[in-house]
Amino acid sequence: MLSRVPELTDALVARIEEQSAGYRRAGVIAPHDLWRSCHDNLTRLLKLVARAAGDDQDGTDLYDAARSTGRQRAQQRMPLDDVLRSFRLGGRLVWEALIDRARAGEPAGPDELLDLASWVWSVVDDTSAQLAIAYHATERELVRVDEQRRATLWEGLLHGRAKDPAFAAQAALNLGVALDGPYAVVVLDVDAGDDRTGTTLEVRLADVGIVSVWQARPTTLVGLLAVGDSFAALKVLRENAFVPAGLSMTVPTLAEVDVAYRQAVLARDTVPPGRVEVAALADRLPEALLLNSPSLAEALIERRLGPLLKVPMTERRLLLDTLSSWLRTAGSINQTANAVHCHRNTVINRLRRIETITGLDLTDTAAHLELSLALRASWLLPPGPLA
Repeated sequence: MLSRVPELTDALVARIEEQSAGYRRAGVIAPHDLWRSCHDNLTRLLKLVARAAGDDQDGTDLYDAARSTGRQRAQQRMPLDDVLRSFRLGGRLVWEALIDRARAGEPAGPDELLDLASWVWSVVDDTSAQLAIAYHATERELVRVDEQRRATLWEGLLHGRAKDPAFAAQAALNLGVALDGPYAVVVLDVDAGDDRTGTTLEVRLADVGIVSVWQARPTTLVGLLAVGDSFAALKVLRENAFVPAGLSMTVPTLAEVDVAYRQAVLARDTVPPGRVEVAALADRLPEALLLNSPSLAEALIERRLGPLLKVPMTERRLLLDTLSSWLRTAGSINQTANAVHCHRNTVINRLRRIETITGLDLTDTAAHLELSLALRASWLLPPGPLA
């Protein structure tokens, strides 16, 4: 039968092209490649059948063609089911040819035919298994390479390399996004290896018509959102993200995603320690300014709240909470009393206490802006005397 391998190869190629829709649909396997693969695997199959029958004692590795086919088809992204189906077609062709040969020669008894069938299909199973092992190993390697390539593209995108048009085009192609936005970036605190949060958010955002792609980094999850409506995106994030997160403002193109990324990180940093919320930079601009100038923020704390640093902790927190509520309510004593759950006279006494300690005149509205910023800075900066 080995002398007929070229003839059998032609027949097998014809069957595969006729019966395997996957090979026709893929269109990635050149005709000479398919013919050579079929030829080599048919040759090995016949030799393995001979070895199973005890007629071939050669110790040569006869699974090399199956492994090579498995690796190559994985690299060509051919579905494994289609590749295994072609092996079964090859096994059926060899079985039919052997039966025809037996009929043309000396008659074979039932036991001999059963043995022959057992050898053929056992060999087909064994070679299919070897092919599948090689296919899966190559597939895992390809996934690892794809992940590394994707991670490299993401890092370049987040660090401004998309300002190079060639890189931007490559990133857009590989990440499946457009060159033009508008885009926003969201950064979430997640544990390493958490890929469920990104999947969940991708689905929820898609439900409201927002396309997104995600990349897990060592301690954060980064999402690139093709936003048409930032309010809709923020609503979805706040309903489905249960970790501290920051959302940037929008940028017009992929080339400016690095700007949006820095904004998202800055927005995330405005979330006070211990709080779980999604902060939009558009709503946290004063806090962002303070975080961008920590030395000035510290100077502002010292200038406006410094004397309070010497007040015992319990009283200090009461005074600061009262001052914060009073500023937030535009100086309303009644609203402040409701906010801090005390009598309005208590609020008045606390405000007088603050004036005595700091030397400030709280009726001077010019100082209110600095006081508000100083309070915000005290919440944002690393724990210190005001904590």
